[in-house]
Amino acid sequence: MKRTSTLLACAAAGLLLLSACGGGSDPLAPGGGGQAPAAADTIRIASADFPENRLLAEIYAQSLEKAGVTVERDFGIGAREVYFPGLKDGSWDLVPDYTGVLLQYINPDATETEADAVYDALKAQAPAPLTVLERSAAENKDAVVVTAATAQQHGRSLADYGPVCGQLVFGGPPEFQTRPDGLPGIAETYGCTFKEFRALDTGGPVTVAALADGTVQAADLFTTDPAIEDNGFVVLDDPQNNFAAQNVVPLINSTKATPQVTDALNAVSAKLTTEGLIQLNRQLNAPDKPEVDTVAKGWLTANGL
Repeated sequence: MKRTSTLLACAAAGLLLLSACGGGSDPLAPGGGGQAPAAADTIRIASADFPENRLLAEIYAQSLEKAGVTVERDFGIGAREVYFPGLKDGSWDLVPDYTGVLLQYINPDATETEADAVYDALKAQAPAPLTVLERSAAENKDAVVVTAATAQQHGRSLADYGPVCGQLVFGGPPEFQTRPDGLPGIAETYGCTFKEFRALDTGGPVTVAALADGTVQAADLFTTDPAIEDNGFVVLDDPQNNFAAQNVVPLINSTKATPQVTDALNAVSAKLTTEGLIQLNRQLNAPDKPEVDTVAKGWLTANGL
């Protein structure tokens, strides 16, 4: 108990320091980068503010540079509510995104949940000047995660939790309170309204520590997070598909999607797998804390890219 409480305090302090140093963004702040667009022959790549997305952005960047494309990096922008408007106004040109949550951001009334249906709807509904390229097989879904003890007491499916959610504190990123598949979706689909919401980080060490030491009893984590297995956490089943398919996909300004760019990014998507993402995240979490660019280069080399 003392060890995880210390981890929570240290992780929280780290997040505050990162924010103070300008390394983070308010995930609910008004969106739009407010920057002049990159040069016509340059791809300015953004990322969300969690490690996997930064890594995917770096993989995109290195694959494009290998193809002879000039790249600018602007990683750790914040949540979709921040970077999506910036893609539309030209502040950024490309970001790695996830099909299901991206579709629901564009169309909160979207009902598609299966991978192909979600992707087809996304291609049709992405607003100009944005488009998506080929989706990968790699999928990283949001999930409601509990400890093994909680799962033993209350069940291993969200369908079991309607009567007991009022006893549980939920933790997750601030935007999870309002996203269609966040707390509103869980309440509508499963009749589950939690006792309290604690705003934590985006599937990171603060959330993991809070769940481990009982500060929260349920949390939003990503299914590719090795911390789930390492801590013996349980991903609750989602039989009503509150969380749609979430395949990794390049979201790009269509004016920058030249054949040279498209071919390089589609080649990356063809190689990405869910198990591969889990292993990449495990590498990022290794005790020696390798740099994102080193992990990205290793993956590209191993996959002949």
